[in-house]
Amino acid sequence: MAVEGFKAGLEDVVANTSEICFIDGHEGRLVFRGYNVADLAETTSFEEVVYLLWKGDLPNRAQLEELRKELADSSTLTEPVLDLLRSLPHDADPMDVLRSAVSLAGIYDPDGGSMTAEANHRKAVRLVAQVPGIVAAFDRLRHGKEPVKPEPSLGLAANFLYMLHGEKPKELHARVFNTALILHADHELNASTFSARVTAGTLSDIYSAITSAVGTLKGPLHGGANEQVMHMLDKIGTVENAKPWIAEALARKEKIMGFGHRVYRTEDPRAIILRRLSKEVGDDAGDLHWYEMLNQIREAIMGSKKLYPNVDFYSGSVYSQMGIPTDLFTPVFAVSRVSGWTAHVLEQYQNNRLIRPRAEYTGATHREFTPIERR
Repeated sequence: MAVEGFKAGLEDVVANTSEICFIDGHEGRLVFRGYNVADLAETTSFEEVVYLLWKGDLPNRAQLEELRKELADSSTLTEPVLDLLRSLPHDADPMDVLRSAVSLAGIYDPDGGSMTAEANHRKAVRLVAQVPGIVAAFDRLRHGKEPVKPEPSLGLAANFLYMLHGEKPKELHARVFNTALILHADHELNASTFSARVTAGTLSDIYSAITSAVGTLKGPLHGGANEQVMHMLDKIGTVENAKPWIAEALARKEKIMGFGHRVYRTEDPRAIILRRLSKEVGDDAGDLHWYEMLNQIREAIMGSKKLYPNVDFYSGSVYSQMGIPTDLFTPVFAVSRVSGWTAHVLEQYQNNRLIRPRAEYTGATHREFTPIERR
């Protein structure tokens, strides 16, 4: 039974209103609350962007320091969450671990079932503050190391690298990772953000909404794409083999991860910045082979398929140069995107309407019932 206006995958269907994020797919612009993400990435801290997404304006110094203090005071993981991380198998998928830990953290949140605006703000602070610690702690535990407690004097970006590696990061890595977090902070009604808003639309709690988002982000067609790009580079092996390998893959009609986007009709503006960052960290390490391989692939795909790189294409090479394991790339995505997820959930609560779309039914409509004795 046809439903008027049906679009597979809800492509280009407007499902909600929001003041948080705008994507101009034709001009290749990504805007947070009116600010071009390229300007934010060059000049602000991730904490400033978190404040912007939540509050609608960039903070002044006093407001920023207050938020930083709230985040620092909320960053230590609870013992039940640490106990969970210690109990899980070391070969567990880090996204499964993150999903489970976020859900458990909600049970022990001191604001419990309160749905006041003030309580939900405090919960959002705890989520943004603790997701980095969950990701870093599990990685250390699975390698036989003890979790590193957060350092209150460090910003969110530097603190994650510190908790992951056990030493304060070099200034370049802290700056580059801060930029990467800003670039991934929000992206309108992508799949994980939409799932968070659907859950929040039932007036379920914010931890349930973020758990939904984490589960959605896990998929290889969403957050997992950056991991697949690095696996592809491992298969290619050398810069010289990049274009021949891509030609053979295209002949086999294989999907090349990191290219194309549902919304952008030009190059993803985040990919442009990440390409520069990939070269910057490669130059610093004296190793540009990933950057050069990616550029060879970019030339091949843009020449043959007329597709542009998206945010997933260069991000993995940036993370790898900073010592972040490949299977943490998607959890790192969540370290950033939890800021956008929580902003959308808070916005959903402010003007809530249950999200309940229709489906185009393609089955039979008038079947004659047969009692079980005659089947």
